[in-house]
Amino acid sequence: MSLRLSTVILPVGRWHGGGRDQWLRAEQLGFHTAYTYDHLSWRSFRDGPWFGAVPTLTAAAAATERLRLGTLVTSPNFRHPVTLAKELISLDDISGGRITLGIGAGGNGFDATALGQEAWTPRERADRFAEFVPLLDRLLTEDAVTSGGTFYAADEARNIPGCVQRPRLPFAVAATGPRGLKLAAAHGQAWVTTGDPKLFETGTPEQSLEALRGQIEKLGKACAEIGRDAGAMEKILLTGFTPERNTLLASVDAFVDFAGRHRELGFTEIVIHAPIAGSDFAADEAVFEKIATDGLAQLGA
Repeated sequence: MSLRLSTVILPVGRWHGGGRDQWLRAEQLGFHTAYTYDHLSWRSFRDGPWFGAVPTLTAAAAATERLRLGTLVTSPNFRHPVTLAKELISLDDISGGRITLGIGAGGNGFDATALGQEAWTPRERADRFAEFVPLLDRLLTEDAVTSGGTFYAADEARNIPGCVQRPRLPFAVAATGPRGLKLAAAHGQAWVTTGDPKLFETGTPEQSLEALRGQIEKLGKACAEIGRDAGAMEKILLTGFTPERNTLLASVDAFVDFAGRHRELGFTEIVIHAPIAGSDFAADEAVFEKIATDGLAQLGA
């Protein structure tokens, strides 16, 4: 598979105050996909502007023509499969079939308690995710679904006419543990990782590469268990959470070196954050645009 370059546009700007221009720029720069985070708020942005993912993607779908769009990632923290399916089918229709659903188990961030609930344990998050994904898969592929589970249920939930993309829009499943990797193997058209969080602060690039190699090997085993060829599965690396996070967008050469090493591991898509001044994702806009237009060409991808 060839290597693709995508971006993440965090939903922090007003649509009519520059937000729309960012999505148009992503299309003009030639990114394969422009994603956004599906959170209610996120880390250092908690006390500033933060807009909803689905309305933002809907507006982006109406403003763009070719750019794929998606979440990176949606989680069960504040979503229910029945209502999410209806929104996704609508979004896929509005975009003309350009939506990818990045989906993960969620974490202990602000989303975990914003609805007034206690934060779930890692085991409960995994249990919920294991029920959430298969039900969502059914809801996006069947006209009517009735299902009863421990955490989620559907009673004759109608989803006509279904997705523009058939049999449904693609899932990009974020997972590193054994249960999540099994879900990725069974339901994902793509697999997503941010690397090994234990290496974020003090790890080396070499250690990160080795950890990612181990994750890919585990994904391969999960696919083999159900008779699936993991080599045909898209593998997405969301950057910004590995030891190279402060140098990745420093120059085109730095990006090309990073992308080349990760392509050798088997990654088919690299995702970089659109710069946000004064944040953890601050970067030189000119370098970012140069990477978008010339980075993969220099790599020969």
